[in-house]
Amino acid sequence: MNNKIKLLADSIGKVIVGKDDTVIRLIAAMLCEGHVLLEDVPGVGKTQLITALSRSVGGRFNRIQLTPDVMPSDIAGFTMLDSKSGDFIYRDGAVMCNFLLADEINRASPKVQSALLEAMEERQISMDGETHVLPKPFLVMATQNPVETYGTFHLPEAQMDRFFMKLSMGYPDETEELKILERTEMHNPINNIDAPAMSVEEILDMQQAVRQIRVTDTVKKYVVDLVRFTRDDRNAALGISPRGSIALYKAAKAFAYIYERDYATPDDVKKTAVSVLAHRIILSPQGKSEFGTAEAYVESILNTIPVPAMGS
Repeated sequence: MNNKIKLLADSIGKVIVGKDDTVIRLIAAMLCEGHVLLEDVPGVGKTQLITALSRSVGGRFNRIQLTPDVMPSDIAGFTMLDSKSGDFIYRDGAVMCNFLLADEINRASPKVQSALLEAMEERQISMDGETHVLPKPFLVMATQNPVETYGTFHLPEAQMDRFFMKLSMGYPDETEELKILERTEMHNPINNIDAPAMSVEEILDMQQAVRQIRVTDTVKKYVVDLVRFTRDDRNAALGISPRGSIALYKAAKAFAYIYERDYATPDDVKKTAVSVLAHRIILSPQGKSEFGTAEAYVESILNTIPVPAMGS
């Protein structure tokens, strides 16, 4: 593993116990400038994971607890009249940062979700005829609870497609939970991170390095084959868009970089496919009956499409 990535993962590991795979995927999304949706039951550490990442990387971190009464101006900011100068000035919203934790995003109203949409896709805010560019890097990390639906607003497919990955942490095993108890006995484990393991400038450099990773035509075709399968299959009511194929392509390059290769392999594609693709798919009634979840459906595709040999 890349030494800098290992330092970052170890820093996050001071807070998060036993979720190494989720941590690496979160880092991969950051290297691809991709936003992440963490969907899991309450209390498994979603907010702690995101806070640990922000503390481990120097940069500005904002958190907003989304509720139905949050306004779009809380997200995007607003302009106001300066009584002294007589000019209209822009006041920052929550998105004017490097890392934004949007807690319980499905509790935000559709208007607020729309305000977040431009920031996620365009990395800018348009306000009263002026454009305000967001800092680099900019990463939205949103959480939602899949088991509680009262007082929530369904995320539209267009918004789901803006998320680079959807991750779940799951419950800890017995050994991990015992270690969690020990860590939380005296203080909040987030205090274990006393200094950033990496600067914002280093993140930008690594993002540029990921873009330089080579991808052969064979691997590119494998990405396209996986994506196109979902568009013609009766088990999928909505298949993967070109944005999804681009995301899978980038994720494979990020995994290659993390594991110190200058080229991506079909295995990099397979490792990232479920996290990158599943939340972009809507199963048909037949697909729901046969597979149950979009994650299981993507796994079946990975077992169906032949994995190409690198030399082919």
